[in-house]
Amino acid sequence: MTDYSKLPYRKCVGITLFNAEQQVFVGERMDSPGAWQMPQGGIDAGEDIQTAFFREMEEEIGTRQADILKIHDTPLRYDLPDHLMGKLWNGKYRGQEQYWVAARFTGDDSDIDIYAHTFPEFGKWQWVGLDNVLDLIVPFKRNTYAEVIDAFKEFTQE
Repeated sequence: MTDYSKLPYRKCVGITLFNAEQQVFVGERMDSPGAWQMPQGGIDAGEDIQTAFFREMEEEIGTRQADILKIHDTPLRYDLPDHLMGKLWNGKYRGQEQYWVAARFTGDDSDIDIYAHTFPEFGKWQWVGLDNVLDLIVPFKRNTYAEVIDAFKEFTQE
């Protein structure tokens, strides 16, 4: 049996994208119907958080139209559940260490194209209230998302 506790965490950027109505973007994963999440993805070698943010945003939702509001001061970690351990990311990581970014979407809904990338991550997307996000998220990511919601709730208040 492999000891996954010795594996590192994958460095990742998470995107909390707010629209003008103070709702956040969530997408339903193409590979896991019913599993919704905010856009996120690995930070490539040599990238800073802002560069990774705009690259991942463009890859996952087809646009870079946003202004960064805040970068959470603490990276957040989650471990993969046992049934996914050793299967994702070629078995190189035990989970993710995420650097979360809050941003204001500056485009229109018509600018969003979840099929813009060669390998789309999402099959559907929607804007939801920040308080409703946890209801959509897979259980193993909920603690992380609760921290993100708490860190960025200031952007849902006038």
